[in-house]
Amino acid sequence: MLNNDTVSVGFFLFLFLFIAVSEPTFNDDVLGLIVFKSGLHDPLSKLASWNSEDYDPCNWVGCVCDPATSRVTELRLDAFSLSGHIGRGLLRLQFLHTLVLSNNNLTGALNPEFTHLQLVDFSGNNLSGRIPKGFFEQCGSLRSVSFANNKLTGPLPVSLTYCSTLTHLNLSANQLSGRLPREIWFLKSLKSLDLSHNFLQGEIPDGIGGLFDLHEINLSNNWFSGHLPSDVGTCSSLKSLDFSENYLSGYLPDSMKTLGSCSSIRLRGNSLIGDIPEWIGEIASLESLDLSANNLSGHAPFSLGNLEFLKELNLSTNLLAGEIPETISNCSNLISIDVSKNSFSGHVLKWMFNGYSESSSLSRSGNDTLLSMVGFLHGLRLLDLSSNGFSGEIPSNIWTLTSLVLLNLSTNAFFGSIPTGIGGLKVAEILDLSSNLLNGTVPCEIGGAASLKQLHLQRNRLAGQIPAQISNCSALTAIDLSENNLSGGIPGSIGSLSNLEYIDLSTNNLSGSLPKEIEKLSHLVTFNISYNSITGELPAGGFFNTIPLSAVTGNPSLCGSVVNRSCLSVHPKPIVLNPNSSNPANGPPLGGQIRKSVLSISALIAIGAAAFIAIGVVVVTLLNVHARSSVSRHDAAAAAAALAMSVGETFSCSPSKDQEFGKLVMFSGEADVFDTTGANALLNKDCELGRGGFGVVYKTNLQDGRPLAVKKLTVAGLIKSQEEFEREMRQLGKLRHRNVVEIKGYYWTQSLQLLIHEFVSGGSLYRHLHGDDNVCLTWRQRFSIILGIARGLAYLHATNMTHYNLKATNVLIDATGEAKVSDFGLARLLASALDRCVLSGKVQSALGYTAPEFACRTVKITDKCDVYGFGILLLEVVTGKRPVEYAEDDVVVLCETVREGLEEGRVEECVDGRLRGNFPVEEAVPVIKLGLVCGSQVPSNRPEMEEVVKILELIQCPSDDSE
Repeated sequence: MLNNDTVSVGFFLFLFLFIAVSEPTFNDDVLGLIVFKSGLHDPLSKLASWNSEDYDPCNWVGCVCDPATSRVTELRLDAFSLSGHIGRGLLRLQFLHTLVLSNNNLTGALNPEFTHLQLVDFSGNNLSGRIPKGFFEQCGSLRSVSFANNKLTGPLPVSLTYCSTLTHLNLSANQLSGRLPREIWFLKSLKSLDLSHNFLQGEIPDGIGGLFDLHEINLSNNWFSGHLPSDVGTCSSLKSLDFSENYLSGYLPDSMKTLGSCSSIRLRGNSLIGDIPEWIGEIASLESLDLSANNLSGHAPFSLGNLEFLKELNLSTNLLAGEIPETISNCSNLISIDVSKNSFSGHVLKWMFNGYSESSSLSRSGNDTLLSMVGFLHGLRLLDLSSNGFSGEIPSNIWTLTSLVLLNLSTNAFFGSIPTGIGGLKVAEILDLSSNLLNGTVPCEIGGAASLKQLHLQRNRLAGQIPAQISNCSALTAIDLSENNLSGGIPGSIGSLSNLEYIDLSTNNLSGSLPKEIEKLSHLVTFNISYNSITGELPAGGFFNTIPLSAVTGNPSLCGSVVNRSCLSVHPKPIVLNPNSSNPANGPPLGGQIRKSVLSISALIAIGAAAFIAIGVVVVTLLNVHARSSVSRHDAAAAAAALAMSVGETFSCSPSKDQEFGKLVMFSGEADVFDTTGANALLNKDCELGRGGFGVVYKTNLQDGRPLAVKKLTVAGLIKSQEEFEREMRQLGKLRHRNVVEIKGYYWTQSLQLLIHEFVSGGSLYRHLHGDDNVCLTWRQRFSIILGIARGLAYLHATNMTHYNLKATNVLIDATGEAKVSDFGLARLLASALDRCVLSGKVQSALGYTAPEFACRTVKITDKCDVYGFGILLLEVVTGKRPVEYAEDDVVVLCETVREGLEEGRVEECVDGRLRGNFPVEEAVPVIKLGLVCGSQVPSNRPEMEEVVKILELIQCPSDDSE
């Protein structure tokens, strides 16, 4: 059957073939371009000049012609906002050699007939499907190909190796999988190769050394394993090498020392071992060296000082020790130094600043002299020395780092005071001096760092007051001064920092009441003042309506609803009268009589009030008992009536006859009847299967013995509209997926709603992971459960259904071990009846699964909340630990523990100890990394569930023999 596109293209072909026959000046270029245009949607009318009455396409937008022949040789439609398919009309342009359709919204599969061109650029579209096996078979003239940033899948076609003239190949940011064919090194003309951000796996084959013209190679962000190619150093023309974010292991190959022309080497995020070799200093042209997040050990080589052109040095997150070699001061072009998360030691700042101290005769006016003193640091934009063993004082002339954007000295042993010169960091955006031994005060000069966005001074020994000048840093989004000895009040000037999202002033000696100006901070996500001596009433409204108790605890004199402590009302002082003032002229004093009268009246009032309250309590209690009894009778009768009816019929008694009857609908249309014990089951706690955020689930049976699960909703009073409820139930009833619990039907009355769904015999995932039956799931079972949950969630998201409440108790396991997602859909029904914050508290009842954006009222809640919950659940399945566990005097957050294990190279230790090594590391490690990505604090960093499924399918080993 013909679709609209086929009819449209067919019509234009007929039309222009007719014109071509009747009009001799009409050429194939015009015909091909008009037919191509007919298959596109052009919302910005970029192709308005493409007119079939104009027989000269050389004047059309995007077209370039050969002046001699007036035939179209180039078509460049980059970023035209075009959508639709890449039609075959372009094949009529016989002289076309350059086709650029990048950065549009084109869809569909690749057409293998375009490889007669010299340059093809389809990057930045939504092309999908596999690259056809024969795509590159006729590529004799092809020079440059870019399909980057699409959705192409499958392996690299072997026909790619036929393109002997190919010089540039970019297939990055797709979903390509499989191994890298050894034959790719047969492309001797290659100058640049970019296969980054795909799912390619296996070893990188040797043979790359034969590509003598190769300038750039980027294989980053794939699943490659094994060693670096031993012959990579023979690529004598190589300028950029990027194999980062893979699973490569072993040592740096010695052949790399011959990469004399290389300016960039990036190998971060692998599992490389051994020392950083001294020959690294022989790569004289090196400008960027990134060896971070590996398992490299030993010392930083002295030969680093030979790299005079070096701009970026990143050795972070390794096992390096010793002192940073002072030879680095020869690298006068450095703009970024990151050696964080190692075991380096020494007084690094002392030699970095050439020992300059405040007693020196130099002054700020001597800029040239000072720049020579700080030497190679004068152009530095990033300095990260965090999480090492560095010591010493912070130099007073730190203000001379006029280009510094990020300074992180946290988690070291730096001591002394924070120099006043810190305020001279005019362009610094992040300042982190936390977890050191700093004392003294927070200098008021901090206000001079006007560009600061984040200020972290927590876990030091700072004293004194919070300087009011901090308000001069108007761009601040985060302030953390916790765990110090700060005193005094919180300055009201903080209220002018309109961008603030995070404030942590906990565990200090702060006093006084909270300034009213803080109520103006409309973007607050976290405000922690716990364990101080703050007094008075908490502000009302906005963020402070939902502030958690943990953020204000430890302030005995703080009052308000959050701390469950009422604030004393402020009344004018009573007028005190002289009891003798009304005495008779010569009479005795009446003070004692007046006191007795007052006490008697007060006592009578108190007694009367107490009696009144007691009577009221009794009356209300009796009314509640009566009401509950009435409701129970009503619900029981309604349930009994409903569950006794035919499953296939919709029954609704007239209200005038009996209002206890409601409406029962079963989606299957079968004529089954519930067992008469079904209604009683709802009232029998022995048949209870579990309780969730929306109701209680019971097991019941059809008359033929088949079990069903019935959820009795405890939020019935919130569902006002029967029409809305039934519409949502019909949508849920259409859902069919092996990893989603099937909804069988429903029952409705105004006061009682039942949700009927399939009974899953294996119980909840929570019971399998944390139950007392001592049954340990195998790795294969765990992986199958993770993949099943991912597939079920992806299906729900594809039907525009957000779960909101993913946790271990809402995943059921059937008799075959298959995971089924349950308890979905009701959040959407209640979203209009509940405030979002109330809804999140109602739904996200399990600690640890809640996406952080639930805490921010201004952030849109999306499917990415489910992805976050899935990431936490994935880690729970792999580790066997709950998302949050309570130790003797600490709280252990699973996500943080696993992330620390990953950073410290202990990721394999995170797998459930009961498996005792009976799991494939090549699956476990990437699965854990995927869980951490899904559990990212930033929603945009989390993948879609459809992508998660594909990644898991790629991770999964082809054989089950690894158990």
